[in-house]
Amino acid sequence: MKVETTLSSAGQEFVDSVLALRPKVAVFDCDGTLWSGDSGADFFFWEIERGLIPADVIAWALPRYADYQAGNVAEEVMCGEMVTINAGTRDRRLEEAAEEFFASVVSERVFPEMLRLTHSLVDAGCELWAISSTNEWAVRAGVKRFGIPAERVLAAAVHIENDLATDRLVRVPSGPAKATAIREIIRRPVDVVLGNSIHDLAMLKIAGHAIAVNPNPDLEEIARAKDWNIYWPAGTKIL
Repeated sequence: MKVETTLSSAGQEFVDSVLALRPKVAVFDCDGTLWSGDSGADFFFWEIERGLIPADVIAWALPRYADYQAGNVAEEVMCGEMVTINAGTRDRRLEEAAEEFFASVVSERVFPEMLRLTHSLVDAGCELWAISSTNEWAVRAGVKRFGIPAERVLAAAVHIENDLATDRLVRVPSGPAKATAIREIIRRPVDVVLGNSIHDLAMLKIAGHAIAVNPNPDLEEIARAKDWNIYWPAGTKIL
């Protein structure tokens, strides 16, 4: 896939600086790193608007999400529950919904530099992985645009039985669980990791080269203290 995007000089310099590392394996967070915003939360509300979640589940899930926003529900717990609320829905239907969602809601928020970078890495023979606490349906729909295949997506997921999503979690890669996923599934050194939040810290720490992209303030502070590379995609740095 040819990616035709015009980058600023800073954007091209960033892409070139990562390519110069000649990574064999690179891992990317998704929300805030490959594109702006929280696609997991967006998909949750998008599903509700389209009647894809039963009314009784919505009646529970909306107050639960408000509790999460108030700090009363742990990140990894909420991310898991935002996947299990789809129990009983056909996997194929969720895949189709996620594609429609990403194309209509998130695609315009993709960072051009990251799109150029991932495809350039693929062309250079680098193996790319995506690790995210967002549901795997939305993540797979998004990262295929970046040249990352579905089998290299480690996202919040449930077991599928008879083409139906269940309420039994496979994984929720958030915080330390992202590093665990690398050790247990990728099972070899990762040359480059790119992430934007404190939930990416554990996997950034085990990278050959850690890069903070569009970092939240807490991660930015750590990245500066550790002298990690920091990159702000065009339009993300608030002065």
